[in-house]
Amino acid sequence: MARPTSRHSRPGRTLLVLLALILALGGTMFLQKAFTPKLGLDLAGGTTVTLSPVTQNNAAPPDEILDRAVNIIRDRVNGTGISDAEVAKSGSNIIISIPGVGQSEAIKLVATTAELRFRQVLAMEATQVPQNLATNAPTPSPSASASQSATPKSDKSTTPRSDKSGSPAVSTPSTSPTGKALSSALTAPTPAASGTGQPAATENPQKQQNKGQNAKATPTAAPSGQPSTPPAQDPNAGVNTQGIDPAVLAQFNKLNCADPANRGQGVQDDPKKQYAACETDGSYKYVLDVAKVVGTDIDTASAGVRQGTVEWVVQLDFKSKGAAEWSKLTTAAYNSQEPRNKVAVVLDGVVITAPNIISPIPGGRAEITGGFDQLSATQLADQLKYGALPLKFNRSSVDTVSSTLGQDQLQGGLIAGLIGLVLVVVYSMLYYRGLGIVAVLSLVVATILTYTAVVVLGHNANFRLSLPHIIGLVVSIGITADSFIVYFERIRDEMKEGHRTLRAAVEVAWVRARRTILIADAVMFIAAIVLYFLAVGGVAGFAFAMGLTTLIDVVVVFLFTKPFIALLARLKFFAKGHPLSGLDAERMSEVGSSGRPTTPQEA
Repeated sequence: MARPTSRHSRPGRTLLVLLALILALGGTMFLQKAFTPKLGLDLAGGTTVTLSPVTQNNAAPPDEILDRAVNIIRDRVNGTGISDAEVAKSGSNIIISIPGVGQSEAIKLVATTAELRFRQVLAMEATQVPQNLATNAPTPSPSASASQSATPKSDKSTTPRSDKSGSPAVSTPSTSPTGKALSSALTAPTPAASGTGQPAATENPQKQQNKGQNAKATPTAAPSGQPSTPPAQDPNAGVNTQGIDPAVLAQFNKLNCADPANRGQGVQDDPKKQYAACETDGSYKYVLDVAKVVGTDIDTASAGVRQGTVEWVVQLDFKSKGAAEWSKLTTAAYNSQEPRNKVAVVLDGVVITAPNIISPIPGGRAEITGGFDQLSATQLADQLKYGALPLKFNRSSVDTVSSTLGQDQLQGGLIAGLIGLVLVVVYSMLYYRGLGIVAVLSLVVATILTYTAVVVLGHNANFRLSLPHIIGLVVSIGITADSFIVYFERIRDEMKEGHRTLRAAVEVAWVRARRTILIADAVMFIAAIVLYFLAVGGVAGFAFAMGLTTLIDVVVVFLFTKPFIALLARLKFFAKGHPLSGLDAERMSEVGSSGRPTTPQEA
């Protein structure tokens, strides 16, 4: 007796699993106070931005470069989780349509050039920045020469590590263990000692002997009795100009980093040429060597918190070629004197950070630091991960899209879906009678699961419901109807044999029907996946909705339709073939294999 009891209680347990799933989705909605789905651009409006390429002589860029930019921007939009966004080429412009309001950060992300370079520092100098423009920038000490070679900002930490001579470096609380993304070698510059301009970290004695050659000269008083003649002001006094292009050196001397216009991002610096650049806050200016490692050498990029600290960093993994060049670059910097022992991280022509290299970094891993928070680190990682735009773009227009037309389309789509649902319900009740109740309840359960899933996805994955999604959801009514029709007809086929009770027919029919249902849903789901990845815009939205509802159909059939019919089979109304059950003698009047009319038998 124990075995039948276990078997008969199984449908109830399956229905409890479905109830738990519905309660979980509903509970998520209540906890997040999200009761309505987010709407897409065509239903709720949004923002449309037109990007115009900036080229030399205002010439139109080649189509292949524009196509590459479109693909990169589309990948960035998808990477932010924004659903139903559209990126299209219009002439020589690129039009980005993003649904919803408050998407300025997303627009800034997708339109940023994000050209990344790693350049060795050849020369550097502190810049006097007005107080209202400075961002944690150190103020040069009055006792230091104005032309003294500067040491980068003190707000960046130095990783404790011994140098080549074995002398320990001055440590700070921030650490980066060997073997991590930083490899304990790429670190921020060591703070300068007060008023001395010398680094606080202990260096190799051989480096200390030669360090004086980089210090800029300070004029001395003239001997007594001789006329005092002020020496000529040499802007490059004490600077090691060996290997620096004179034109770049002249640009460096004229560069005014206190002017925000000279440190604005979006500059496309030539990686094959030396370059003069400012730090992001304008506190330092640099002469930088040619770029030995560029953004295209990056394999992956991700944002994270450096181990043992609360500092957000961007972690990079280089491709094989980039890893080899990165090792050569850090080795060359390590064997150089101040300030050439630094490697600058340049993004869109602006120096983000210029840390000291305290040992070569093999392995192809690195970190970018620069006072990031979670948002800025994630945005930079996404820009680098999905690629650098091959062009610089200006926002020629930013327009707000009205949702008036979309609301009319939404109303029409909902009316069409309601009409289709009513027709399916009427047909099921007329043809299947009592079994039609199972069909109607299956549609109700599928509707509840679909609605809660759309709401939860909207508030957790930024999924937005658009008109193509609604079309896909309406089509899903037919998918759900197909599943229970297949099962019902299998039950009838088993009953027509005349030798099975309704309980037995329900179980045997399920074994045969579920294979057909799974194959049909698998074909539909594969088609949705292919369409989603090959199409864009509205077609991709339709494919997503179709794939989602196909999965929901499998859940409904397995967790509701089959166990619910198994429970109904225990009722005399169905087991004895009541005229309204849909399994009555009139409906089952076809002659079975025994040669006599079949009638359901009570278990």
